[in-house]
Amino acid sequence: MTHGAAPAHVPLPPDTPGAHSRRLGLIAVVATFGGLLFGYDTGVINGALEPMKADLGLTAAKEGFVVSILIFGAAIGALIGGKHADIHGRRKNILILAVIFGIGTIGCSLAPNWLILAFFRFILGLAVGGASATVPIYLAEISPYEQRGSLVTRNEFMIVLGQFAAFVINAIIFNIWGENESVWRFMLIVAVLPAFALFFGMLRMPESPRWLSSQGKDAEALAVLRQVRSPERAEAEMAEVRALAKEEKEAQMGGWSDLREPWIMRLIIIGAGLGIFQQFTGINSIMYYGTQLLQEAGFSSNGAIIANTLNGLFSVLGITVGMLIMNKFDRRTLLLGGFALTTFFHILVGLSAFLLPDGIVKAYVIMLFVIGFVFSMQGTIGPLVWLLLAEIFPLKIRSFAMGTCVFVLWMANALVAFGFPPLVAAFGIAPTFFMFAVLGVVALVFIATMVPETRGKTLEEFEDEMRQKYSNGGQGQLSAAE
Repeated sequence: MTHGAAPAHVPLPPDTPGAHSRRLGLIAVVATFGGLLFGYDTGVINGALEPMKADLGLTAAKEGFVVSILIFGAAIGALIGGKHADIHGRRKNILILAVIFGIGTIGCSLAPNWLILAFFRFILGLAVGGASATVPIYLAEISPYEQRGSLVTRNEFMIVLGQFAAFVINAIIFNIWGENESVWRFMLIVAVLPAFALFFGMLRMPESPRWLSSQGKDAEALAVLRQVRSPERAEAEMAEVRALAKEEKEAQMGGWSDLREPWIMRLIIIGAGLGIFQQFTGINSIMYYGTQLLQEAGFSSNGAIIANTLNGLFSVLGITVGMLIMNKFDRRTLLLGGFALTTFFHILVGLSAFLLPDGIVKAYVIMLFVIGFVFSMQGTIGPLVWLLLAEIFPLKIRSFAMGTCVFVLWMANALVAFGFPPLVAAFGIAPTFFMFAVLGVVALVFIATMVPETRGKTLEEFEDEMRQKYSNGGQGQLSAAE
């Protein structure tokens, strides 16, 4: 496949603050309710599970099925949602996902038995996966490149906030209505409120200007850019978007056949690798099984439940710090630093579990290092992977590629979710965290040799750079630091 000459890039005029800045902020708030739902629906099962087991008579096998079915639904939802967003638009896809979130939430809350509950948990998973693939792309495509890091990262902040909110709301509801055998239903139904907010809010939000331009709707795309950019910036940015959309149309990009292109295949490999290594830090082993881990470390049942809330709190603090520094350091630098820190804390957790005698001191030391891991992870790797997945893919396959990579990410999530409890049971805390440390070293090598830099570049500039370096007949190799 041959390509036309790459569009020449000229510096864009600065995006001076104004009314459009407030409009962009509102769009980010509304869209990230999808992230809030993602977080709440994955975190709420933690507190709801025990009363749910008692009310529905769940066996261990049924319990595992009910919990894990959402993860598999999310993997499928990422694939379907990504492709649907390419065909019908980012905004319309988010509206559909809001409806699915509402249906899934209500269905779970009213489920008369575990089979119906599992079915609607799967439906919720479709929405969670679809949101994880669509919302970051929507935010990346509507943001000016100077703010893209902080705006896309807001979605990860809302995911973490949703998980923390689930822990807190569960505790409040349990303390008020804990004697009611259906208390778990109250915990689940709360999620219908942000689902309504997402749906009615997105009705008033614009479509992605880059997607509109890819559909030949340049006038509508420019109108959207004028809502969220200064007038001079909107015109200049639209010219760049139009030039790249024309080139991509000539290249006939958009599906599996494009994987024959070396530069696109390389980006898919990078995206899938980032998703796998994000999950292989073991972050969701803490989010799903933090209480059980702390009990294994030496806390009592009540002590572990209380201590586990610190994981949620430091997740929020970590992502807050990440948002503050995201646009001040290169993506690669933060990724390498993040994996170095998480690997360091994995080793410390393993050494503490292996060397310290059983007792409360050992329990508190392990808790401290686990909190350090969670903080480091959520301040760097967590948001950065989602940001890079939203940045690195060419427009015509952006949602398709995002959906594919998020599918891989969710499958890695499922592997950790299934593998962590038996690993700890069979080998103990120390060997399990030493395994995470080894995977962290592999991740550092992968990032150093494969992952390109995207900071300070428009989506179009980065795409153009990768096409020239890695397309058929392209000359040279893109150094990792570029």
